[in-house]
Amino acid sequence: MTKKEEFIEIYRRNIKREGALPLLDYLENHSDFFESPASTRFHLSYEGGLVEHSVNVYQCLKAYLERERVKETYGLSASEETAAIIGLLHDVCKANCYKKSFRNVKDEKGQWQRVPSYEFDDPMPYGHGEKSVYIIGGFMRLSREEAFAIRYHMGFAGQEDSRNVGDSFRLFPLSFALSTADMEATYFLENKK
Repeated sequence: MTKKEEFIEIYRRNIKREGALPLLDYLENHSDFFESPASTRFHLSYEGGLVEHSVNVYQCLKAYLERERVKETYGLSASEETAAIIGLLHDVCKANCYKKSFRNVKDEKGQWQRVPSYEFDDPMPYGHGEKSVYIIGGFMRLSREEAFAIRYHMGFAGQEDSRNVGDSFRLFPLSFALSTADMEATYFLENKK
């Protein structure tokens, strides 16, 4: 099963609210979401990297939410639908933003080589997490907790005011859970050398 097929299967199985199918149609037929890289050069910077990252974050989030301490001590839980929405869709803001390009890098002999790369060119510069919330909101309604989780999924690694990040984590613990899942996927699953 490809990552695109896995994404669509998880999405269709779990996300049932009004607007879900038009959003999936947008991702499949009116954006490059399934072909886009996850970044220009830091993690999964190849075709299909974004959908792979989205599935990885969803799986990390599900595993985080299943931890005994998270359930019993923290009392944190999320419905299957909420976990799928925030895990799979947190980075829809990256669709239509990466353009194929080239860059020069030194090979093992110290010689410059021209290699394929991506450039980030955002036609709708509305931020990161807030842009994902905006795009999703054009199709389906998010709960306040889902919106905050997606908005602050970059945690303290993003450009946000740290007070707002901390307040989001305190008021909406699912924000912390998604941020943790995103970092786990990015730094442990996807940055293996």
